[in-house]
Amino acid sequence: MTNMDSPPATELVAMDIVGDQARITLNRAEKFNALNVAMIQELITLFEWTAERSAGRQDRLHDDQGVPYLRTLVLRGDGKHFCAGADINMMRDAGANTPEENRADSKRLDRLFNGLWAHPCFTVAAVQGVALGGGAGLIACCDYVVGTSNLRIALSEGKLGILPAVIGPYVYRRLGSATFRRLAMQASRVQAEEALRIGFVERIVDDGDALDEAVKSIVDEVLTTGPSAVMLAKELTLGFDRWTGSDEELREWTLDFTSKMRGSNEGQEGLSSFLEKRPPNWKPSDES
Repeated sequence: MTNMDSPPATELVAMDIVGDQARITLNRAEKFNALNVAMIQELITLFEWTAERSAGRQDRLHDDQGVPYLRTLVLRGDGKHFCAGADINMMRDAGANTPEENRADSKRLDRLFNGLWAHPCFTVAAVQGVALGGGAGLIACCDYVVGTSNLRIALSEGKLGILPAVIGPYVYRRLGSATFRRLAMQASRVQAEEALRIGFVERIVDDGDALDEAVKSIVDEVLTTGPSAVMLAKELTLGFDRWTGSDEELREWTLDFTSKMRGSNEGQEGLSSFLEKRPPNWKPSDES
């Protein structure tokens, strides 16, 4: 199977594959890219499809036909806004659902957010306008977020008498305990300056043209890093997050992790290229 075999058919989300980059766009501009069940399922499918075709997971840069495996994923929203959160019809239906049905809906959402958060590619969110509720959850799951100066982010669930529980672990990991708690209680919109200060975004730019330039800049930088190292950095971080053993056991675990990386194909290539004073094989030729 090649990188380009059988891309999933979608209606509410668009995906373009350009070399080793996947570009996924929320495509309900008339609804401010609000998340409904169909869009959520399409995003889950695309995240899983691209993850399986990532260079990190395959431990290869190209398939047998020379088609690049994926190394970066860029997530955008079409139109004026990135994502206004849950579709109003979906929220209305939730009020009439049984507890079992609401749990199934929540499980689908968790699959969405975890699929993005644990994605083996380096993930970038390019954000304009609002990112509310689930939209805030999506950007919290990305490795790098760049936004325009008009962005507004909110954990808005509290305004409806509910809480950002499903997106909570991902926002919590990005912002920390005190900030997550405050924003969950306030449920008010965070503007660009504060979003940058608290770490919800990494960079603020003026407009859409600058947004494209900023995305290209971070993607170009990531391509100088080994794709397996990108993927396994997430595994390493998760290990730290979940560690319950002793400090000595943690040190032993990091030694094992380092030894595994050094003995891998990518680790050997990286060390050899350094000693031979040449670019590693994953580094684009125009960067050498």
